[in-house]
Amino acid sequence: MPDTHHPHHADDAIANVETHREKSDVDARALMWFAVIFVIFAVVTHFALWILFKFFVRTERRQSTAPLTEMARPADMNVPAEPRLQPFPTKAPTGRVLPPYATTPVTDMAQMRAAEDRVLQSYGWVDPQKGIAHIPIEEAKKKLLQQMSGAPLAGAPAPHQGAHP
Repeated sequence: MPDTHHPHHADDAIANVETHREKSDVDARALMWFAVIFVIFAVVTHFALWILFKFFVRTERRQSTAPLTEMARPADMNVPAEPRLQPFPTKAPTGRVLPPYATTPVTDMAQMRAAEDRVLQSYGWVDPQKGIAHIPIEEAKKKLLQQMSGAPLAGAPAPHQGAHP
């Protein structure tokens, strides 16, 4: 049965008695519980991710100080025949263990990185017959920026006119 509408004013006399305000279909209490649960879940998830991040940081820091190779050599393993790619401790005929000849994989890596750094920080020839040389990396970066921008950098000598690159 439709609700009856009683007009209060003369303007309300033209009111449709079958038309009324629609009640909301949204349960506000359930919506609030959803929002609260969502925020709690987000906080717990972010806290768990933070703990996981700290764990991975600690793991990586521990591994970065470890030697580059951690291969354990079993006690009963025979030393490979000559020529060896990497040195091994060897037993002398007297039964005494001799240390490795010169380097280990760790020292090889350190020497290789030092040699690469020397090349990156110095001038030198790549191919003298073809006239190809290398320059320090920082200077190469400056020259590349200069070429890309077209303007000389502060402190850089101006290019000579008529000179070939």
